[in-house]
Amino acid sequence: MPSQSQEDSAARPARRSESKGKTKPVEVLNEPTIRLHIWLETGDGVFFGAGRAFLLEKIEEHGSLRKAAEDLGMSYRAAWGKIRKTEKVLGVKLIAQCRSKKEGHNLTEEGRMLKEKYLLWFQEIEREALRKAAEIFPWPVRGYKEKGGDKFLRQ
Repeated sequence: MPSQSQEDSAARPARRSESKGKTKPVEVLNEPTIRLHIWLETGDGVFFGAGRAFLLEKIEEHGSLRKAAEDLGMSYRAAWGKIRKTEKVLGVKLIAQCRSKKEGHNLTEEGRMLKEKYLLWFQEIEREALRKAAEIFPWPVRGYKEKGGDKFLRQ
């Protein structure tokens, strides 16, 4: 019966040649893609993550919370609730209504800054994750944006 360490090593791809200690290339059928899910939360749950960053991006694009919600396939009520929860946790407004209801919403400076800082944080973490993956795994790994992922993350 094989030992636990023999079973573990049998399940992993071989990384080093037995004779020379050099790394052997390991073939994979499809190049793996790193996917990261990072968010900020309090004891009450998530208050900011990629979904809310997307929502702020769409509000900025459309100038409307309702159109942003529709574009993301969510209800106006759900979108408004997410914005309000983040505003409550941070104590700042993320969006402001334009002069009239027909003109919609704009991001506040705080909303724009939060979206941009989240994207920067995400990109830095992804860069480090890719660097570590190249160091650890015997096959190439690419980032979501390299695979042709969401243009929002390619900024």
